[in-house]
Amino acid sequence: MKTNLITAEGLAKLTHELNYLWREYRPEITKKVAWAASLGDRSENADYKENKRLLRQIDGRVRFLRKRIEALKVVPYSAEQEGKVFFGAWVEIENDEGVTKHFRIVGPDEIYGDAKDYISIDSPMARALLKKEVDDDASVLTPTGEQFWYINKISYQGPL
Repeated sequence: MKTNLITAEGLAKLTHELNYLWREYRPEITKKVAWAASLGDRSENADYKENKRLLRQIDGRVRFLRKRIEALKVVPYSAEQEGKVFFGAWVEIENDEGVTKHFRIVGPDEIYGDAKDYISIDSPMARALLKKEVDDDASVLTPTGEQFWYINKISYQGPL
């Protein structure tokens, strides 16, 4: 089950997508459907069929976004979080081989698209890191076995 948490930036991104789909993209596609329908026989009209398909996809995404945005809870930054890994933290970790990773712990709705270096709060890595501090180690159970990671840095002000 997905966690209903989101950062303020993530909510703004979803809201922007909803507004774009509803106010700009859908009207554009609706005009194309009307134009294609005016050409006559719809049964062999590829423009009509394709744009109707797009319209159904847009409507489905709009319905999903409206319901999802309503269910989400924005988690604001709190100064009490400093020094520990919580939701919204940028974290740098390192393993015994010297491999380092940088990522931000966010809600599951924020990890898609252009969201590089974001991991879901529901992921095993994020769960293992929660409430840890710099220089703590975390054990993460993966399909290949248990892995140990050491926390190098934690920030709430932006990427490390």
